Amino acid sequence: MEFSTEPRHPIQVVARRAGLTADVLRAWERRYEAVTPGRSTTGRRRYSDLDVERLRLIRLAIGAGRRVGQVARLGLPELQQLVAEDRAAEGTRTPATGRTDEHDATPYLREVVGAATACDPKRLRLGLERACSALPPLVFLESVARPLMYEIGRLWDTGEMSAGYEHLASGLLRQTLMRLTETLQPGDEAPLILVATPAQQRHELGALLVTAVAALEGWRTMFLSGDLPAQEIARVAEATRARAVAVSITTTAPNIRDELMHLGQLLGEGVALLVGGQASQTYEETIRQLRGVWVRDVPSLRAVLQALVVSA
Repeated sequence: MEFSTEPRHPIQVVARRAGLTADVLRAWERRYEAVTPGRSTTGRRRYSDLDVERLRLIRLAIGAGRRVGQVARLGLPELQQLVAEDRAAEGTRTPATGRTDEHDATPYLREVVGAATACDPKRLRLGLERACSALPPLVFLESVARPLMYEIGRLWDTGEMSAGYEHLASGLLRQTLMRLTETLQPGDEAPLILVATPAQQRHELGALLVTAVAALEGWRTMFLSGDLPAQEIARVAEATRARAVAVSITTTAPNIRDELMHLGQLLGEGVALLVGGQASQTYEETIRQLRGVWVRDVPSLRAVLQALVVSA
């Protein structure tokens, strides 16, 4: 398929189509020369269809575990081949034996979801331990921890899981994520990111997932627990000289917009604000007003964290 090289798309359109943020896109241009945009008559960036496709493929390659510096300057055919190979590797099976590739998370996910559905805490704990030790951290986080988190929530929402067991299952996953994060922590010279949930947001698993991903990307992490007012988050950010603050929003609530605005106003210059979570898209306009970054998934989180390190 041929892609037009005519520079006609503004940065907001390109960022949305490629699954990135405008800040990440600019960082990739500046540091890695991933694309070279044209300019409109008023000097604004304009991108081609080819640029959009390259950026989309780079994001997918990063999502498979690669670093942006390894792939940003590859040509389109090389990127297409790389992404195709990564997808093929993820789906590899050995038909003769029925065994899966060593990095395939499917059997581990099936085991832990089955244990959660059966309300079997011992089986769930052992399944999480096996998955965490057998799989690369990124594969475990994206392909086991994240879908299990949503499945636990679904089972509770539908009444298939009692509130007590939901707390127990969430606690087992929480412990696993915290142990994994501890093993991934870099040295004291690494930038620091604080992770929390705003006031009246008590579900912590999404924030813990962010914490583990950040540690995997070479950030020192500090998890501040859930249900924390903006003033307290900002106070800790100032005291620890954090480079970034990430908050997870799992449910909509009347106070969230005000909490985000307050947090954005309180954070000091040079402290990036990242906002993600299942309900975060509802507040996308507020995040944009604050010059924060809306994080839609794990690949975009990794890309933002890498861009922030480059711009530091």
